[in-house]
Amino acid sequence: MSESRGPVAPKDPTAKRPFYYVMRDKEILGYPQPDGRGISFIFESDGRLKAAAKLFGNLEDESMLTELDTVEGLKKQVHSIGVSVQKSGEPVKVKFCFQMYGKKDPYNSGTTLAMELDSDGMEMVMDLSLFDWSDDDNVPGQIRFEFPEPGLQARVSVAFYLNDGYTAPELKDDKEVDTSSANYKKMIGKSLMQKGNIHRLKAAIDKARKGEKVEVAFIGGSITQGAGAIPINTSCYAYNAFKGFCDIAGRGYEDNVGYTKAGVGGTPSELGMLRYDHDVTEDGKKFPDVVVVEFAVNDEGDETQGECFDSLVRKIYNSPQKPAVVLIYSVFVDGYNLQDRLKPVGEAYNLPMVSIKDAVYDQFYLSEEEGGVVSKNRYFYDMYHPTNTGHRIMADGLINIFKIADESEDEADLDITDIAPPKGGEFENVYLVDRFNIDSAPAVISYDKGVFGINSPEVQAVERNMDLSVTPEFAGNWFYDGKSGSDVVFRARMKFSALLIGYMDSASPEVGCAIVYVDGEKKLDIDPHVIGWQHANALIAFRGGPAKERDVEIRIPEKDKRFTILGFGIVD
Repeated sequence: MSESRGPVAPKDPTAKRPFYYVMRDKEILGYPQPDGRGISFIFESDGRLKAAAKLFGNLEDESMLTELDTVEGLKKQVHSIGVSVQKSGEPVKVKFCFQMYGKKDPYNSGTTLAMELDSDGMEMVMDLSLFDWSDDDNVPGQIRFEFPEPGLQARVSVAFYLNDGYTAPELKDDKEVDTSSANYKKMIGKSLMQKGNIHRLKAAIDKARKGEKVEVAFIGGSITQGAGAIPINTSCYAYNAFKGFCDIAGRGYEDNVGYTKAGVGGTPSELGMLRYDHDVTEDGKKFPDVVVVEFAVNDEGDETQGECFDSLVRKIYNSPQKPAVVLIYSVFVDGYNLQDRLKPVGEAYNLPMVSIKDAVYDQFYLSEEEGGVVSKNRYFYDMYHPTNTGHRIMADGLINIFKIADESEDEADLDITDIAPPKGGEFENVYLVDRFNIDSAPAVISYDKGVFGINSPEVQAVERNMDLSVTPEFAGNWFYDGKSGSDVVFRARMKFSALLIGYMDSASPEVGCAIVYVDGEKKLDIDPHVIGWQHANALIAFRGGPAKERDVEIRIPEKDKRFTILGFGIVD
């Protein structure tokens, strides 16, 4: 009979290196992919990685933060990366990828670090010295969690373990947000920037309460799309504000109240003007009663410095349905937004306005005893987008103004047609001409698309309304594939007083630039690489003249480069 033995003494554990988090208990969802997998994409370029180190890891050392801007600096600082994935239910295999963007071809010529781990919450560590690195590496680009099927939800943490000579900051713990507390309600109350004229908002609530059909719509950028909300369709601020509207009216969410979510990441109101008719009204098939407008963190790219926002607001407010227009001003992690630029529009037209910056930003720096409610770590998913908690706070700011309107005495509707646009309203009547309507558009006298084909494979796609799958934006586009030996030019004769060109931005070196001519005079250079990623954009090619017929040409000088024309914004 063998003698039983106790456990053999394990080797001494390897001393754990100092570390900080760049993700900490971050909620993610695997979004459907064409190959049947589910993938969560988390972008880290353009300062996002160092913002995550500050937000989730409490890193304040400026030299260390600066190193995270480049792959060279990352390798100098980081010894290894610890990753954990916690999913409820039976564990599955998850692939973690950290892709570096290259100098020559950002999405294809850099190193991708990858490892497989179980979704059981156990941390796995990858040693960066064990990978072969590309000589073309430029900047840390994106992190991906790849699931075997779509729809799987998990909490993930990613820690950077440091090389010798580096010191990690002390970690801080945050409490969950108590949405029932007096301080929370006080914070939400501070989001009310202006009550405004509540007639249309009150009328929409009363209409819904009577059982009549009502449509509540949201248009904006990636925050309205739902970025940072997990899942994006039911945890975003738009859907939760819609639910709050239904609760106030005493109606079911799918009863008589419709819901439209038209957020597109990275796009300003300059593009929103062109999207509104299709994305919100579905080209006249929907008639919203309430429209929430969110562009306060996207409109830095508006070349008119507020006139496009003003024009969009007027376009919505003066539309046949006469909807209520509510303006909401979101905020980035550093306190940036454009509410000071945009709020004169709401003030001029006496619109209800909600400022999330006014509600949350100052209290980020308060202790719980001083009235602090939510930390930056709890509010922000990354440097730009809110977590589920942040989206909840945005929704509660809107619900607060819905309740105020419902409980207020009615007042006469406000006609803004005679109010001078505070930022200029030249584009109020702009509409989109694309492949779907160009043959019937009265402004188009003739056109020749030349070698431009249809259905670009490179258009931006987003989750619309309640969908988890994505829908392409600007499906009625014209696409040049870079394979023609003849001149690459789109010609049209159109009647307009102002003209915008919609096009696709890209980081790919295989996408070319364009030159726009009006009546033979060069008016606009379009460089799709300025923004640095694939998304829809628009620029003004002509404005300030009388409405008359003009010849327009869009030329692609490099015949071996691709280019996508999304459509034309016409004011006639």
